[in-house]
Amino acid sequence: MTTVSSPIAGRAIGLAAVPDPVFSGAMVGPGTAVDPVREPSEAVAPVDGVVVSLHPHAFVVVDSEGHGVLTHLGIDTVQLNGEGFELLVNKGDTVQRGQAVIRWNPAAVEAAGKSPISPVIALEATADTLADVREDGEVKAGDQLFSWH
Repeated sequence: MTTVSSPIAGRAIGLAAVPDPVFSGAMVGPGTAVDPVREPSEAVAPVDGVVVSLHPHAFVVVDSEGHGVLTHLGIDTVQLNGEGFELLVNKGDTVQRGQAVIRWNPAAVEAAGKSPISPVIALEATADTLADVREDGEVKAGDQLFSWH
């Protein structure tokens, strides 16, 4: 079983509340989303593993069981071309849960006209393999968002 923890602090809102049909329809995969606190912060690794994909606005960490977890910082943030995002690790790096991966400012994302809401997705999973999915309430970075069986 993989425990997936929140990469950011904020409020868990569930995927259905994400303002993007690809995420809200769970087309990328099941999971949840966090509406982040509006202050400069670091997005941290949600699991121990290897960074297999890394962009200014998104990253994927695959754990020892082969579970890939996508953290997508904001919606349509690819259009910001990396502006306001600082990579703190490299693709291929091994990271520990809670290790800072990307520094960003959700308030700046919002000021640029994008939603800072951040989906956290279990890639290549089905909804029935996830349990204890947080869809409401305040979360701190490192708090459990869901477990993956």
